Amino acid sequence: MARPIHYERLVIGYHGCDRAVGERVLLSGEALTPSDNRYDWLGRGIYFWEHGPDRALEWACEMQARGKIEEPFVLGAHVHLGRCLDLADTAATRMAEQWFGDMSAAFKKVGLPLPKNKPLKEGDHDLLLRDLDCAVLNYGLGSADQKEGHTVYQTVRGVFLEGHPAFQGSRIMTRTHVQFAVRDPTCVLGYFRPAQ
Repeated sequence: MARPIHYERLVIGYHGCDRAVGERVLLSGEALTPSDNRYDWLGRGIYFWEHGPDRALEWACEMQARGKIEEPFVLGAHVHLGRCLDLADTAATRMAEQWFGDMSAAFKKVGLPLPKNKPLKEGDHDLLLRDLDCAVLNYGLGSADQKEGHTVYQTVRGVFLEGHPAFQGSRIMTRTHVQFAVRDPTCVLGYFRPAQ
């Protein structure tokens, strides 16, 4: 396993949620609950868009349209990335490739099919349900934690090309974003209400 890079970097993250959740975090210091869906892009953790308040609000509005939240809200956070599995670094993607191989062998040994990334709905070319990616990251990160006896990677960070071309012939996609998942809540130094 490659040694985790200790990022001496403070970033601003934005979390889309229901207003009631955001207000509780701001007013009472309640902690956000880590996401643990089988389709989470970066595995288990508390999700933030890096320097992306508009994208966080779009996501919260999508959740409202699906009936999952009442009132869209964006919560800002100061986050120290700490020991980060940065999927924008080739060392991390090589490690993810190794984890996939190890997980594939383990699944084959017990006769289980591998999860697959799937579309959320017809026409979803981004494969928004990332079951395979989530399983591989949870497998590898969990194995590293178990081997070392503590949370090895405090955060996981990735760059995602999403959406459609911004203009004809472009490879600039309309919903491209940097997202990170916080696995160790002590990396969140504090929350704030973003300016409107």
